[in-house]
Amino acid sequence: MHISTIHFTAKPDCQNRLPKEARVYDYLDKLGIPYEGIDHDAANTIEDCQGVEEELQVPVCKNLFLCNRKKTTFFLLMMPGDKPFITRDLSHQLGVARLSFAEPEYMEEFLDITPGSVSVLGLMNDRDENVDLLIDEDLLKQEYLGCHPCVNTSSLKIRTKDILRFVKASGHSFTMVRL
Repeated sequence: MHISTIHFTAKPDCQNRLPKEARVYDYLDKLGIPYEGIDHDAANTIEDCQGVEEELQVPVCKNLFLCNRKKTTFFLLMMPGDKPFITRDLSHQLGVARLSFAEPEYMEEFLDITPGSVSVLGLMNDRDENVDLLIDEDLLKQEYLGCHPCVNTSSLKIRTKDILRFVKASGHSFTMVRL
């Protein structure tokens, strides 16, 4: 993966960026949340993000968009990138009979994101609170987290406590899970 040598600590020039990415920077700035960011080639998998982890010196989260069998309850799961995901364990913790990956159209409808760019920052677009946030306990122990600004060609380093402040400001809460 090619990582840009351009680091930014304030809203970058958004002339050639998608509007949804620019809205993330505006929202973070409005909340007074500091961030450090880099641009890079598209990162579609957690393996693609290894260079980002090294460059920003931050663990990049694995973000999974899930739903129940009836597609009436949706979840955004944040977990360490190196931790295996076992559907059965999470289903048991949540008391949900069967979890599966939700279709991309729900991602776009609720979070204004596409596969490969799933991010906690997409919760700012979920004004009707259709998505429940789940965070693995190990991530909450980290000082910083890495995430995409609703696109997978940039990554941000944000303090975990500021991510939680962002979540609250977006009208959401979270459930801690143990994976």
